[in-house]
Amino acid sequence: MCGIVAVLLADPSAAVNQELYDSLTSLQHRGQDAAGIVTADQRRRLHLHKDNGLVRDVFKLQHMIQLIGNVGLGHVRYPTAGASSNVQEAQPFVTNIPFGICLCHNGNITNSTELTQQLSARYTVSTDSDSELLLSIYADELLRQMWGGDKEGQSLDQSSAGLTVDVIFNACRGLMARARGGYAALVLINGYGVLAFRDPWGIRPLCYGSRNAKQFLGTSKKDWCVASESVALECQEFDLHGDVLPGQAVFISLKGEVTTKMCHSSPVLAPCIFEYVYFGRPDSIIDGVSVYAARKAMGDKLAEKIRRLYDPSEIDVVVPVPETSRISALQCAIKLGVPYEEGLNKNRYIARTFIMPGQQKRKKNVRKKLNPCHGVFEDKNVMLVDDSIVRGTTSEQIVQMVRSAGAKKVFFCSASPAIRYANVYGIDMPVQAELIAFGRDEKEIARAISADWVVYQELDDLTSAVRECNPAIEFFDTSCFNGVYVTGDVNAAYFQALKDHRSDSILSVDGGKGDDIDSLPQDSRGISSHNTTSPEKLVRKIKELSILEGDEGTEDKDSNSSIGVVDGVVAAKTSGQLGHARPRGRVIGAKHRAVQAADELAAVDPANHPNGLRNEDMEKLRDRFSGWV
Repeated sequence: MCGIVAVLLADPSAAVNQELYDSLTSLQHRGQDAAGIVTADQRRRLHLHKDNGLVRDVFKLQHMIQLIGNVGLGHVRYPTAGASSNVQEAQPFVTNIPFGICLCHNGNITNSTELTQQLSARYTVSTDSDSELLLSIYADELLRQMWGGDKEGQSLDQSSAGLTVDVIFNACRGLMARARGGYAALVLINGYGVLAFRDPWGIRPLCYGSRNAKQFLGTSKKDWCVASESVALECQEFDLHGDVLPGQAVFISLKGEVTTKMCHSSPVLAPCIFEYVYFGRPDSIIDGVSVYAARKAMGDKLAEKIRRLYDPSEIDVVVPVPETSRISALQCAIKLGVPYEEGLNKNRYIARTFIMPGQQKRKKNVRKKLNPCHGVFEDKNVMLVDDSIVRGTTSEQIVQMVRSAGAKKVFFCSASPAIRYANVYGIDMPVQAELIAFGRDEKEIARAISADWVVYQELDDLTSAVRECNPAIEFFDTSCFNGVYVTGDVNAAYFQALKDHRSDSILSVDGGKGDDIDSLPQDSRGISSHNTTSPEKLVRKIKELSILEGDEGTEDKDSNSSIGVVDGVVAAKTSGQLGHARPRGRVIGAKHRAVQAADELAAVDPANHPNGLRNEDMEKLRDRFSGWV
């Protein structure tokens, strides 16, 4: 599962980088393995930075000032296909031919082997990522349309050499005819606009919206945003227009003109129900369904089943396994008439264990993530509620933790049904042998996780809970619960390939096989017409300049001494203790150069620009720093 976002600002001089950054932070729950942003400026130059890690760690000031332009794509990655620790697998992907195309994608392509063979005669695939594969397919289809396809339709630009809206949509239609699986994708066509499309089953979510742009040149236009979840739009004050429909493509030109077209002959909406169980943020609306309302209804349904099977009076307290299960657990406790307590404290600064690649790393992080409040559990019969039980790794350790905290009995409930089958549309549960419910009933599962009893939600109750929020949804992808795959192309050979290439033994990151970022070429992390300047390089250059300009000084000549000078000056200026006066005397030293650096850093602080930063502001700072190193 991944999070994707595209933002197109109406003002060509406006900077989109902060908008993309903020949107990605609101989608961080969808993936913590890697993050990336690509932007396009008015000169049709692409600027890309991507790396392994959280959004806040991947993008620092020296990266943000390189991301020039008013349109761009952003991506947070959770690995399914491809190696998790390889920075080259991070998105967006970029190809220069034709036009300069960038793509980011959420989901999984089920016929990737077949497509790779089709493309092998004309294209070289550098990674195992199916996102790169999608990019190659779309580029191939676009070239087919340009050379021999239908060139009718309104031209986007007199110099577009046949690139029209119809060509763009026809290429998307060709892609959907070739690629199978669950996918939502965003494509930036350099110089033309942004294309968004969704698989014919609507398995993976995608929505779009707009807001009034600031007045410029005497006209009022619209800014546009497309994202995996509505929360990414709402956080940036975009009004939600709706979801990209299954099999539909939406094209937003650089002029802000929006065109939609159905690119598949027989689309059927069957969204992945796990989006509502686990992945979606509670404040998101996905396909017209409030994730919060759906989880609340799941709690009601779960309580009804528990009441049918067991006496609620035996339960002293209901405790959620944070974070996703809180809504369902609270509603379940209310329905049962049992006290609700927050007994497990979560460390918010560690990644979600379920979407962490490799079983060993998941095991190591469970206890670091959760810690019990002993007073909640001592001498009580505790009912734990989680959103799901996948591998059982977390569940078993939590049960043991609760018993160690003094619980007399521990009951475990799941707000979703037993997961007994692999998910092949973008969720990291590919091998049945890794699923605790595979080949076990509820009593056997209870023994496996050391619980006194286990209760799972019924599948009919789960689909009913979500459908109550939007009766128009007739079908759901529930393949991980019942083994029914809506795309109809998943067979035993496919599962064997998954077992060979994507089991936990393959995805384990404990073996130290990940690529060292410093050993990779610069293009694998970013492309730009300017060099990236790190703070360390800047500090070293400041020190060199201070020596060249005759600052003998009295400071320590250790290699780290200037770092302390800059840190101190930046901190002093931030707190207002240091003014803008130049040091006395004819010698311009390291401290003064540090003051200059702090001044220029402050110049691009968004807090100092209530009306937003302009691209020219960042270009000046970028060029200034590039001249120093």
